[in-house]
Amino acid sequence: MAEQQPLWRTILTPRWSGLLLLALAIAGVMSAMGVWQLDVYRSKTDTATAKRAEGAPVALQSLFSIDEGLPAKAVGRRVTLDGTWGPTADQVFIADRRQGSQDGFWVVSPVMLEGTGSGGGAVMVVRGWVPTVSDPAAAAPSGPVRLTGAVAVSEAEDSSDDAAKGRVLSSLRIPTIVHLVDYRLYDAFVIQASVDSGAVPTPAIVQPPSPPTDHEGLRNIAYAFQWWIFAAFTLWMWARMVLDARRSADEPDPDSDETTGADDQAGEPVESSGTVSA
Repeated sequence: MAEQQPLWRTILTPRWSGLLLLALAIAGVMSAMGVWQLDVYRSKTDTATAKRAEGAPVALQSLFSIDEGLPAKAVGRRVTLDGTWGPTADQVFIADRRQGSQDGFWVVSPVMLEGTGSGGGAVMVVRGWVPTVSDPAAAAPSGPVRLTGAVAVSEAEDSSDDAAKGRVLSSLRIPTIVHLVDYRLYDAFVIQASVDSGAVPTPAIVQPPSPPTDHEGLRNIAYAFQWWIFAAFTLWMWARMVLDARRSADEPDPDSDETTGADDQAGEPVESSGTVSA
């Protein structure tokens, strides 16, 4: 039985080496196309996300109503609020908030939206940061207000146990604050960016959380994976063809065996069975 030819010998033949280089070139181009499609997705996503955050401010009520949950498309949007500062007793503080190198508190105050009255709906506004709850800038404001800010969603950490401990909470959550007031609240916070407040001390403005990623161009993600699959398939096909070629080369030729057998029989001496007469 003939010894099986090593696979590397088959690969190093001019035919299969040339096809390997061709397969690698094709797979490389396909991989690059996949990366390009991924870059297109990122570009579209970044543009859409930035557009949401940088758009002209609109009235909060135009994005969703107090009867609705916060829609994803409204998170990060710049909005305007026109109304009146709510009751002083309804102001709360969010603990463990860092500003620069110092820990402090976020000051959160309700704004009764214009046209709703004191018995109507309100939105909780993160007015800014203070080092202590007794800081003069933390004093609850009163009277009419017009401000702009960015819509923010409730934080995930549960702070329901904090409600029984007073007005200092560990997490910014509407489900907790709604039990501390006797009026309806929008299912969102507004991180204040500017306000017409006169000359009274105000908390330091805090940066709103980054807006959620606006996943534009998801089709480009699918295109990217398609290109990468095609690249892998090209290399797989080359490997399959090499293995098939090696297997064929190792198999004996049936016609060659039959011919050899016939030649061996022809070379054998023939014995005579006849008698020789005198």
